[in-house]
Amino acid sequence: MTKQVSGEQVYVLPEGSQRVLGRDAMRINIAIGYAVANIVKTTLGPKGMDKMLVSDLGDIVITNDGATILEEMNVDHPAAKLMVEIAKTQDKEVGDGTTTSVVIAGNLLRKAGELLDQNIHPTVVIKGYELAAKKAEETLNKLAEPVTPADKDILNKIALVAMGSKGIGSDDEKKKIATIISDAVMQVSETKNGKHRVDLDFIKIEKKAGGEVMDTELIRGVLIDKEVVHTGMPKNVKDAKILLLDTALEIEKTETDAKIEITSPENMTAFLQQEEKMMKEMVDKIAATKANVLFCQKGIDDLVQHFLAKKGIMAIRRVKKSDMEKLSRATGAILASSLEGLKESDLGFAGTVEERKVGGEAMVFVEKCKDPKSVTIFVRGGTDHVVSEVERAVVDARGAVSSALQDGKYVVGGGSVEMALSKELQSYAMQIGGREQLAIQAFAESLESIPRALAENAGMDVIDTIVALRNKHKEKDGRAVGVDVLAGKVGDLRASGIYEPAKVKKQAISSATETARLILRIDDIISSRGGRGGGPGGPGGMPGGMDMD
Repeated sequence: MTKQVSGEQVYVLPEGSQRVLGRDAMRINIAIGYAVANIVKTTLGPKGMDKMLVSDLGDIVITNDGATILEEMNVDHPAAKLMVEIAKTQDKEVGDGTTTSVVIAGNLLRKAGELLDQNIHPTVVIKGYELAAKKAEETLNKLAEPVTPADKDILNKIALVAMGSKGIGSDDEKKKIATIISDAVMQVSETKNGKHRVDLDFIKIEKKAGGEVMDTELIRGVLIDKEVVHTGMPKNVKDAKILLLDTALEIEKTETDAKIEITSPENMTAFLQQEEKMMKEMVDKIAATKANVLFCQKGIDDLVQHFLAKKGIMAIRRVKKSDMEKLSRATGAILASSLEGLKESDLGFAGTVEERKVGGEAMVFVEKCKDPKSVTIFVRGGTDHVVSEVERAVVDARGAVSSALQDGKYVVGGGSVEMALSKELQSYAMQIGGREQLAIQAFAESLESIPRALAENAGMDVIDTIVALRNKHKEKDGRAVGVDVLAGKVGDLRASGIYEPAKVKKQAISSATETARLILRIDDIISSRGGRGGGPGGPGGMPGGMDMD
């Protein structure tokens, strides 16, 4: 790239670089952002469609999950990557609402593009959007209602709505899984200073193809995808006393190269006997604690396995560190780093520890713990694709229920809360005045993209639906009216039990606003990658060369 300075050419960027300036750069970024939103828009709601994503290697992913679609999709344009970041943030922070956040962000960008065409400066648009986002959060806090662990019915409904868009089976199957998820979240939740805390790492999700979705179960303990190390060991232990070890039950090799000279058969025998004696002592120390189940994070020597089997102790080796932590939380056992000073009080308890064959593979089930603070959801389904989609539904619902519990607030879903916020922002825009009011009105209209998408995906008339919703929300008790997708009409969704966590909506609005602000501030795109048609504004099939496989 060259610049003319005093009639001479000065090279600023490498040859083949591309640069897009001013309004052109903004238009490209806005077009890309809106294109990404349109891709996931059709997956929103219970009537949303699925996407099939095929990788370069031919791996197939069939899903309805916004975060998964954007992660698996090969997007090449930097603005598209920013949109993918929203979905990732939403997924990490609250575990649900990824599609909502991307659709709102895309529409914020499209509306901003319309304002830019009216010669309104991007800074004014950004200020209006920030004012609107702040007002939306305040209004959301007023609309939200409290929820506690005692409101099990509400938590079940929140889980059901979070799973609603995933085509994972019948209503009965969804209800069963929703109950499993709310039970799991309440089991691991802890109350500190009047606030509920849920560490999602302690709700383990294991999946195995085979059976059907209805076979999905909650294990009040931990499921370890390992097998018992020795055939002579018991495969089922009741009233298990569990020892957790983070040390290898093997004879340690010396740090430096060592040489042992053996000059007679007697020396050889003594050497082997000494080794055997050391291993026997290890097992005696374990047996002295009265443990009858051993989980070891490291290796167990063959001879040690033999001695453990003789003592009737079930042992599982090379268990992951994360699983050891879960076992400690579930059984109450202390993770020991040495065999020295082991006491019976270090042991944990489980009603049963059993090795079972599932889908042709052995797995160890640690169940019936007294008050486990770590549990496992064991996901089943007919094929790997079904199991993976059920797992994604469980992850979303787990995030939604824990968010509702931690935040302590929920709102009515189905686009009703977005319509209520839109109505409030329209009034707020009038109070603000100036050019910012146009941006606030644009923000309000962008929120309406959610009920609009729900109606569109359900095959309803979009214009009639939005008009009906606006009229209903003008009425005194109309704030819970939204798109009843299953009935195919506008209705009061409180009666239908369509609830969502307030935190999911807050995060979606704040993520979308921040991304819109980030993209709208860009007025120059400099791409140093020459020779490819995928740079900004280059030929690539989509505006800005968005590359999609």
